Amino acid sequence: EMFDATLKDRELSFQSAPGTTMFLHWLVGMVYVFYFASFILLLREVLRPGVLWFLRNLNDPDFNPVQEMIHLPIYRHLRRFILSVIVFGSIVLLMLWLPIRIIKYLLPNFLPYNVMLYSDAPVSELSLELLLLQVVLPALLEQGHTRQWLKGLVRAWTVTAGYLLDLHSYLLGDQEENENNANQQPNNQHARNNNAIPVVGEGLHAAHQAILQQGGPVGFQPYRRPLKFPLRIFLLIVFMCITLLIASLICLTLPVFAGRWLMSFWTGTAKIHELYTAACGLYVCWLTIRAVTVLVAWMPQGRRVIFQKVKEWSLMIMKTLIVAILLAGVVPLLLGLLFELVIVAPLRVPLDQTPLFYPWQDWALGVLHAKIIAAITLMGPQWWLKTVIEQVYANGIRNIDLHFIIRKLAAPVISVLLLSLCVPYIIASGVVPLLGVTAEMQNLVQRRIYPFLLMVVVLMGILSFQVRQFKRLYEHIKNDKYLVGQRLVNYERKSGKQGTSTTPPQSSQE
Repeated sequence: EMFDATLKDRELSFQSAPGTTMFLHWLVGMVYVFYFASFILLLREVLRPGVLWFLRNLNDPDFNPVQEMIHLPIYRHLRRFILSVIVFGSIVLLMLWLPIRIIKYLLPNFLPYNVMLYSDAPVSELSLELLLLQVVLPALLEQGHTRQWLKGLVRAWTVTAGYLLDLHSYLLGDQEENENNANQQPNNQHARNNNAIPVVGEGLHAAHQAILQQGGPVGFQPYRRPLKFPLRIFLLIVFMCITLLIASLICLTLPVFAGRWLMSFWTGTAKIHELYTAACGLYVCWLTIRAVTVLVAWMPQGRRVIFQKVKEWSLMIMKTLIVAILLAGVVPLLLGLLFELVIVAPLRVPLDQTPLFYPWQDWALGVLHAKIIAAITLMGPQWWLKTVIEQVYANGIRNIDLHFIIRKLAAPVISVLLLSLCVPYIIASGVVPLLGVTAEMQNLVQRRIYPFLLMVVVLMGILSFQVRQFKRLYEHIKNDKYLVGQRLVNYERKSGKQGTSTTPPQSSQE
């Protein structure tokens, strides 16, 4: 009902394109599981160690999933699989199915979301959805202040629920006891270990406490158990479900409402892909919250400081926009166009047809390619591009160096991409016709020169790599056969004022 689709429509889409349908469902499921695990890791930073004892800690150095898959029996894996399906399915029902029912009851005209995956529009929405999942969401959620906001909200909710249900000690631990333990840890260690099991209780909690104490890095803190503890835990779970429901309602409605309202100023009543409205509304909400928090932090410092901060931020925003136009606009566009000419057009368009290029789609795919190339570069060996990217990351937005980025990063990359695009075109359209070839041959050269030159570059790279490897092998064999020893001699710089000069020492090889 969110997209006005039925199970019959899903079945028809699977029959028409089974690979694409399975990939999209797998991608959505992987993103859902990834962000769920990230939220659990954030919860572990807020809650008392030992509260989430029923969930595996992915940061535990003793956690080895591959080894567990090999050693544990099949029924254990089936039990964990069924438990995971129940947990994830319950959360999907709570945060998607039930909020959609409520939205359709309260706001009948709000749903469905306008999504045109299989339309004949010239711009592919699939690339934009991949762009949203791989670039927009990580850029929002991986920001330090966004994570701090979410962590602050979780802490505020935990403190409120703890004081309302008298579970503050269970959820967050006793702060006074933690401070005393930090000051008097050697004296109280033995007593705390002796009192841990009676405080927690018996049964599964006690067994898990023993496991945690053996694990070491996971840790465990004792807590004060109030009266009617099972009832309070049940009320805590109910309160958590209500909170998740309200949060899901806000996330499903507020960004789309804001995006639709903003888009209506220049599109009117035309229907727009909800990807644009959701992304626009999400960024507007994020910018609004960010601006409010910045102003609240600046208000106590006075009007003069506020004007100075506004001036500094305006200059920083102008520099950031220039860098964004170059690195997030020009470079992905050239990269996507080059990928289209080298890979997509030769594979999809026959020689008797003319390929059509859509700059918006090429830019969207170029952003993904640029992100992948940057990640591979940062993981690879040390060279000038990796050094420059690491320096830009280290400077950050606040200390952005516009001259360094343009001179060391943007200009070389754009020059290489422009040469890769222009040189084959000049050869195919300017040099080849001078040779007097036929029109068919000119068309063939124009359509196949880009993959041909890519093949030549790859072969030259492989040959140069093999030559370097053979040189290293030759030096290694020569040293093993003839080299007897090496002697380290101190280096002495010659003095220019002395009339007599001594012979500089050299490393001798025999």
